Order: sequence, then C-alpha cells, then structure tokens
Amino acid sequence: MQTKRMQGEGDVAFFCRNVLMASAAGMIGETATIPMDTAKVRLQIQKTAEGQKPKYSGFLGTMKTVAAEEGPRALWSGLSPGLQRQFMFAGLRIGLYVPVRNLICGEMKPGQNPTLLQKIAAGMATGAIGISIANPTDLVKVRMQGQGQLPPADRPYSSSIDCYKKTVAKDGVKGLWVGWAPNVMRNSVINAAELAAYDQFKQICLGIGMPEGLPMHISCAFGAGFVACVVGSPVDVMKTRIMNMQPGSGQSVVGLVGSMIAKEGPLSFYKGFTANFMRLGSWNVVMFVSLE
Repeated sequence: MQTKRMQGEGDVAFFCRNVLMASAAGMIGETATIPMDTAKVRLQIQKTAEGQKPKYSGFLGTMKTVAAEEGPRALWSGLSPGLQRQFMFAGLRIGLYVPVRNLICGEMKPGQNPTLLQKIAAGMATGAIGISIANPTDLVKVRMQGQGQLPPADRPYSSSIDCYKKTVAKDGVKGLWVGWAPNVMRNSVINAAELAAYDQFKQICLGIGMPEGLPMHISCAFGAGFVACVVGSPVDVMKTRIMNMQPGSGQSVVGLVGSMIAKEGPLSFYKGFTANFMRLGSWNVVMFVSLE
C-alpha cells in the first residue's frame, strides 16, 4: 500500500485524506457484505446441546433461514451501527497505517520496502487504536444482529440508538466498552494480518512483474482476507460471544473460554469460519478495490 501526497499537500491534509478515503471504502465494503456478517454472527453465537439439531447450518443455509423466518431485510440488521463502525474504525486503522508504518520504518531510500515485521507492527498499532475508539459501535452492531433470532416482542432494542441508550442506562458509559480486551486483541491481530498481508502480496506481485490494476488488487485482497480469517477466527468468536452476552451476566473471559472448550470443543473457536472467510474475503475485495 502506498498513498502518494498531492502537490503542496501538508501533513494534516494528507492524514485527513487518508482517513476519509479509508472510511468511504470501509462503508462501501460493509454495505455490500453485511448479510454475510449477519450469518457469521448467528453461527458464532449459536449454542446447541448434544444431539440437538442446530437451527443454523452452513453459510448459505443460515442466510436462507434468516431471510425465510425474518424477511430479507433482517440480513442487513446492524447496518446502521456497522456503517458508524466503519466510518470510525476503517478510517483510523487503514488511514493511519501508511503514516504509522512510515514512522516505524523511518526514512527509506527509493525502491526500498518496509519489512514484513514492520508492516505487522504498524497493523497491530492502528488496529488497537481504531477499535479502542470504535468499540461502542461494534458492541451495538453485534447486539442488533444477535437479537434477530428472538421473537420480535422479545427483542430488547428497537434501533441502534435505543441500544446505545439502554446499554448506558444499565451499565453506564463503560458498558459501551464491554468486550474491549478481546476486541482489541481480535482487531489488532486481524488488522495486522489483513493490511500486512495485502501490502506484502502486492509487493510480491509487483516484484514478479504483475501490472498494477484490478486483477492484482482482487487477488491480493482475497488472499489477505484468508490470512486474516485463519489468524483471527478464535478471537473473533470470543469477541462476538462476549458482546452478545446480556448486561450483568457476570461471566468472565476465562469462564467463557473454559465453557466453550468443555461444552463445544476446541473447534468451537472456528464456528462460522466459512461465513467469516466469505465475508472477510469479500469485504477485503470491495474495500481494497474501492480504496485503490
């Protein structure tokens, strides 16, 4: 990834342009792929007793069940906080990546590239910064998506604004940062894997003479999505489970991990992997192509 300065563009203008371009690209990606994200969330929070047939099965099967039982619009539940999240999170994590990477690398000679470790460090840093600020939007998005499996009369939130209000009323402002620790872990890891992988794949493609253009951007973005999904799925499942817990449940992160291993087995940390990969891979393609 390399954002070039416009002629006469100052540091502040360069930073703001990076952030706004990343925000716009992230919001386009979110709108296009949120049905896949809804399916992923439903699969991740689904708990089935031994011998019980799960309600949701498979990526396409989950989308079909949600659309049949709740209407097609339910697949876009959580879009409003999702767009809020991308405006803040994508803008910061992607918009800050090049400036932070350059800060870590220092002055480089023409033709010199950052190392993979430097790219990973930049991705970890901007992912942690971005989600620390955007955590409330992520919390509300997950809760809005998760409540769709309840009967309409039992759903606790009527809108994203209502979810913000009720969360603050019950747990205070700090309640908006429930799941912050696994969310920082998840998003710093995935951001590092995603951005560093895209950056590295693109560097390799350019190095072997592949021309800059749409085919390169799509292949690099999809590859980055796969790397991010493999690395980040366990913390993604934990983050989703924690954020979807009702306020006041009292279960700790350690207790959640122990319960998942004991009752559902280690593979439960990869629940919804196919949906997660399809969503993350598709999101990466839409976002990076829009950004480029």
